[in-house]
Amino acid sequence: MTHLIDIKREMNKVLVGKDKEIDLLLIALLQEGHVLLESVPGTGKTLLAKTFSQCIEGMFKRIQFTPDVLPSDVTGIQFFNPKTQEFELRTGPVVANVLLADEINRATPRTQASLLEVMEEKQITIDGETVLLSPPFIVVATQNPIESQQGTFPLPAAQLDRFLLKIPFTYPDFKEERMILGRFKSKQPLNEVESVLSLSEVQSLSKLVKEVHVSADIESYILQMTRGTREHEWIELGASPRASLALLKASQGQAFIEGRDFVRPEDVLEVAPYVLQHRIQLTAEASLTKSEEEVITTLIDSIILPVETR
Repeated sequence: MTHLIDIKREMNKVLVGKDKEIDLLLIALLQEGHVLLESVPGTGKTLLAKTFSQCIEGMFKRIQFTPDVLPSDVTGIQFFNPKTQEFELRTGPVVANVLLADEINRATPRTQASLLEVMEEKQITIDGETVLLSPPFIVVATQNPIESQQGTFPLPAAQLDRFLLKIPFTYPDFKEERMILGRFKSKQPLNEVESVLSLSEVQSLSKLVKEVHVSADIESYILQMTRGTREHEWIELGASPRASLALLKASQGQAFIEGRDFVRPEDVLEVAPYVLQHRIQLTAEASLTKSEEEVITTLIDSIILPVETR
């Protein structure tokens, strides 16, 4: 737990009022998942990802997505070396420990799809040659709200399902925004962030997270949520079995960062909106008056909370 406290301390040198977002990023890192940050421009999505990467002793790469970015710009290419008269493999920025996929919804569907294999299998295939990535590997993607942006390509359901968590960003309140002004007006706090977690420590912590106990009652509670999305009258496309596993992993992570070796019902409640909201599609009628957040909240509230067991 000392390592996690150190990361929060370093990140709070830069970020203001983002404790929950930091916790969710840590959960994704420890459970080998990926995160999608969504908000309007200027709310600190990229800053959060960059600060997070500096706290980890790993390789950080960034891809600024635009419509003209090609799949090979992401994964890499086989190029012909005229000196050796042979083809050589040149891997792309995806070969990293922390990959910042900035404004991912500005990439074309073909380029977005180039991330599917690496997000799921931690490997890339270039002209038939497979390259395995060294753990840990986490994609931190950002996007602006699709409906208000020109030249964007909505992420398909298969892509969204690869993200363990989707984290919405909100505007800071008055006090927080004043703190931001004071913190950045005379210096760049990002330069003061220190690396406090080695790659081997990340892997050790990841093993410990997976040992967090999940009782049969908690498993049933998780399944009631995910299966409930498939039967809800307002939901056209419900959460997949991958979502059930994601909710279990995220609940283990929530318990772990709170210092427990077992999952409570409250852990599931805490992470469920971030796991489920991006994995459902509302019916055309429901989408006119409701949001995914409202529907998921209604669904969760309808399920009886299990008695806490170990």
